[in-house]
Amino acid sequence: MSELTQTDKNSLTEAPQGRSAETQGQEAASAPAKLSAIFPSYARYDLSLVKGKGSWVWDDQGNKYLDFMCGLAVTSLGHAPEKVGAKLKEQIDTLWHVSNLFHIPGQERVATLLTENSCADQVFFCNSGAEANEAAIKLARRYHQKVQGVDRYEVITFEQSFHGRTLATLTATGQAKVKEGFLPLPAGFKTVPLHDLEALKAAITEHTAAIMLEMVLAEGGVLEVQQEFLDGVVALCKEHGLLLIVDEVQTGMGRTGKLFAHQHYGIEPDIFTLAKGVASGFPAGVMLGKGYLREAFSPGSHASTFGGTPLAAAVMEATIETMLEDKLPERAAEMGEYLSGQLRAKLADTSFVKEIRGKGLLIGIECQEPVAEIVLAGQKRGLLFVQAGPDVIRLLPNLYVSTAEIDQAVDILSELIHTYANKVSGEANS
Repeated sequence: MSELTQTDKNSLTEAPQGRSAETQGQEAASAPAKLSAIFPSYARYDLSLVKGKGSWVWDDQGNKYLDFMCGLAVTSLGHAPEKVGAKLKEQIDTLWHVSNLFHIPGQERVATLLTENSCADQVFFCNSGAEANEAAIKLARRYHQKVQGVDRYEVITFEQSFHGRTLATLTATGQAKVKEGFLPLPAGFKTVPLHDLEALKAAITEHTAAIMLEMVLAEGGVLEVQQEFLDGVVALCKEHGLLLIVDEVQTGMGRTGKLFAHQHYGIEPDIFTLAKGVASGFPAGVMLGKGYLREAFSPGSHASTFGGTPLAAAVMEATIETMLEDKLPERAAEMGEYLSGQLRAKLADTSFVKEIRGKGLLIGIECQEPVAEIVLAGQKRGLLFVQAGPDVIRLLPNLYVSTAEIDQAVDILSELIHTYANKVSGEANS
């Protein structure tokens, strides 16, 4: 499709010439709103959020909302956390940016916090979850090819997974919809059904470098990986010399009730990735790996201009320190149990809800029908939550959420679901 000329753009936004004022007024009333200068790649809700504090956000009309989506698991400390804000302001008055060609003390402190509280030994800083996963894929390939000297490059992932929007990470993603219109996709990726160990075995070849998966497929419907299957994956990695990559972009940083979701399963991945909750809303991503992978990322092999800048490092340090000091993973486990229990109690009487599942404060409510209408109805009632696929409601409150806030959210959600279930049932019987 050819680009719009300036004349074309004007014709979409300006009243036509040579017509009466009345006619122009009538046409203006029915004319489309002026086109935004932003590419329409997001299906945005009709809300403009302009302020946030703790579990609450406000729109530009002064309406208040209880936030149970947290920018998709990003604002895990709540909105505008004071300690993180103070650290950011202090750093703004000190130093914003230096190249990664220099040592950055804040990076060292963050890397120490992360490695002392995980199985990882090495850290690479970037700007997002997709970049962290891209770095993980590159590290796996380079380790095999440059350190081990073998021709391994394939990464096996799972259906319904989500690993990002770069060309490599959307190829790794197990959802066809994110790949539409982006052909040809990079070579070297295979996707198999989750929990199908035989399919996984069949996909492994002499060129396989790594197996990559999430502990909870959050975007794919809040699907938990089964322990027995994961044990089989770990065994296959050991048997074939493959690296295990765990994508913790959404599940990491206390969200599931452990600092990292793989800690629920008693495994140690070779590589895992973080973003979202690691910096309280400041753009940051992290790729972590075992010490034996260090040589694969030698000087010049990979880089990021903005990865781990003094500003990003200050925010990550304050965020991680707060999580550890306030034992937020433990709190997420406790509040997650309470939230799941309240949901089960309030929704037990409706067959419209098929299952309530998840870990910690990453909760999915699978329904019999698409839930988009319920999400919009929630916004009108002052409750923000989001979908995970067409039929699953996803709840992602911050890790400080109170029982009173949970009770309020569950009351609203229960009423919405019962109302919608009755409507669907009525339509089916009419």
